[in-house]
Amino acid sequence: MTDRQKRADRPFARFVREFLTVALALGGLTAARSSLADHYVVPSGSMQPSLVPGDRVVVDKRAYGLRIPFTLAKLGAGAHPQRGDVVIVDSPRDGERLIKRVVAVAGDEVAVRGGHVLIDGVAMGVPGDPHEHFGAHDVSLDLSRGGGPDFGPVRVPDGQLLVMGDARGNSLDGRFFGFVAEREVYARAVRVFWRSGEGFTWKTL
Repeated sequence: MTDRQKRADRPFARFVREFLTVALALGGLTAARSSLADHYVVPSGSMQPSLVPGDRVVVDKRAYGLRIPFTLAKLGAGAHPQRGDVVIVDSPRDGERLIKRVVAVAGDEVAVRGGHVLIDGVAMGVPGDPHEHFGAHDVSLDLSRGGGPDFGPVRVPDGQLLVMGDARGNSLDGRFFGFVAEREVYARAVRVFWRSGEGFTWKTL
């Protein structure tokens, strides 16, 4: 190869290196979004007042076990969803991706009366008070449109969860489509980082 040919090849080789570097970086970011963390835009008012339409939420895809990128397959067992967690899950009814709160886990005998959850016969809140307590999670409810349909009592099967919206009278949730499989939980929602009309925020869920 002549010196002239070598000089002509240098810009092309540099372009290839730069292209591969950018492609690898984008691929890495895409894989990270698929298996580590991402964001979700709240589409409806079913989780008010905790979440309002248009909220942008940070979701942790590692919360319940590290996943193989671009799949729901997990690399080993992770933590189990807990009562009070806000999760992203596909609806068993139509596959639509939803954001809901876990209100009962495997083994719980769960009932809903007037929008309030009872676990093993114990109310998670006080009737007439729009709040519930799931361990460390203090949840404000929206009961302005009532509590929605009553449910149960029924025992949650192994590997299943009951999820509901905080706006109990305005939520198409597990009372309608039943339990969701724990393995189908896509991610845990951890913080609101943007709210329409307010801008940047950092609200823990």
